[in-house]
Amino acid sequence: MSGCNLPTQVKVVFTALFCLLSLALSPRALSAPVAVIEGSSAGMPFVVERIAQTDGVPWGMTFTAGQELLITYRDGQIRLLNTETGMAQSVSGQPAINQYGQGGLMDVSRLDVTNSQAWYYFTYSKTIDGLAATTLARAQLSNNQLSQWQDLLVTQSLSDASRHFGSRIAFDNQGHVFFSIGDRAHRPNGQDLSTHAGSILRLNLDGSVPKDNPFRNTKNALPEIWSYGHRNPQGLLFDQETNRLWSNEHGPRGGDEINLVKAGANYGWPVTSHGKEYWGPIDVGEAEEKEGIVSPLKVYTPSIAPGSLLLYKGAAFPNWQGNLFNGALKLRHLNRVTVTANGSIKGEERLLEELDERIRALVTDHQGWLYFSADSGAIYRLRPHSG
Repeated sequence: MSGCNLPTQVKVVFTALFCLLSLALSPRALSAPVAVIEGSSAGMPFVVERIAQTDGVPWGMTFTAGQELLITYRDGQIRLLNTETGMAQSVSGQPAINQYGQGGLMDVSRLDVTNSQAWYYFTYSKTIDGLAATTLARAQLSNNQLSQWQDLLVTQSLSDASRHFGSRIAFDNQGHVFFSIGDRAHRPNGQDLSTHAGSILRLNLDGSVPKDNPFRNTKNALPEIWSYGHRNPQGLLFDQETNRLWSNEHGPRGGDEINLVKAGANYGWPVTSHGKEYWGPIDVGEAEEKEGIVSPLKVYTPSIAPGSLLLYKGAAFPNWQGNLFNGALKLRHLNRVTVTANGSIKGEERLLEELDERIRALVTDHQGWLYFSADSGAIYRLRPHSG
């Protein structure tokens, strides 16, 4: 531009546009950590810091080997966030993923294969001929670029419905990956083993079906199914010390659940439910409990709308060891649940209500600091208060 013979006002406009374009193409410069809340829980003081403000809905998070946060956004974006500087960089290499109601790009979880190699597993709603299905994929990451993207399973859950895709990912210690799928807003799917909708699936890490899956040899049942009777499970974790698979899920109007998930078990939806119809004070289902159906360990009425589930095992907050944490979307808080040694639920605490954020994803770092995302696009961390 310096060689152009243009009026000064035009040069100013061109310069401003050039600067804006440069900022759009460069890594997003986000604010440094800012303390927003102080509090205490179980006798331990903490501080909550906002470490970044992004655009979009940050749906899933996992740490890389370099201790950056890899964050998925429902609209298909992926970013790498430096948690100390607040600098985020765009990641490329994923297929085109469009937000489809509650669907889009959802969870991400990292699995180390060797000391130098890791796979990143993703769930997303794959659009096919105007319909969408929850899909499990994986890829490798290097220099902000995904490579070797593989769709491991495009589930048999295609629907034009825009709701109840799930979906969270968990790994056990025996070479399996679990992921959850909602009923796709069609209640009978919960009891139908010929569809993946309304179930939690278990695969080998390469996407093949394990030989000991409970319905592998069941006629008219899909072999990937591990458990069924789920409405919309958006929290899933595997405790490798106890070999327990935990999930949470959205009930209808009331009746959100925390479940211990076992092979082949039926969790009731929509035959049993602790919630009401949206249109009136009418129970959903035949009963709250029924023989042959596994009852939840905890029920939330009214609904908190759980968006994630984490088992705390960090060193930063020793009194939280073994506690479950749910991100609450509707009631906007961080939900802490104490668990006994035998796996029963003992108590509950509601934290960060004054933050007034729809809390979505939860992860911890190597120090045991807790990181969480909000649907507003904010990324927070909760760490011990040093003062």
